[in-house]
Amino acid sequence: MAIIYKLGTNLAKLCFTAFAQWEVEGRESVPPKGPLLVVSNHLSNADPPMLVASIPRTLHFLGKRGLFANPIASRFFTTVGVHPMAQTGVDMEAIRWSLALLKRDQPMGLFPEGTRSQGLGMIRGKPGVAYIAAKTQAPILPVGITGTENVQEYWRMPFPLCRIKVNIGERFPLPGMVGKLGRAMFEL
Repeated sequence: MAIIYKLGTNLAKLCFTAFAQWEVEGRESVPPKGPLLVVSNHLSNADPPMLVASIPRTLHFLGKRGLFANPIASRFFTTVGVHPMAQTGVDMEAIRWSLALLKRDQPMGLFPEGTRSQGLGMIRGKPGVAYIAAKTQAPILPVGITGTENVQEYWRMPFPLCRIKVNIGERFPLPGMVGKLGRAMFEL
């Protein structure tokens, strides 16, 4: 995974440098080791590679099952640390995978909205991210991405027009989950 991930990271950086003017603020907030939940808004298909290019750690992601329909794509996503998950309902297998990953002190990139936003507003987040954070006590690293909604318009251009900004906030813990419903709903 390390070689393919590193190649993918370098390719993402090359593409964003060639087709966009991008800047990252707050990299100093990323701890060098330990479990970490990198949570970000989701405007475009360019967001996961943008996180990979911006966060100086090897991130693992959950991705919709549709990404794994093609055997070649499935092999690629699995190799670079993406795990399939259902877009509807509670995918307990994906949650277990996430919990095990964080228990091994690995960082994880998540989009709490569960899908790309239409427009610049955010969609209500899904409860799985909060559950994973509360269950593992992994710190949450908030990331705001702007400009990736315009990336697809500019991939065809030979010069950088698209402006992308990645703001990495201060990490924070999430207190343990409370309430019988929360515990019963996610009991493993």
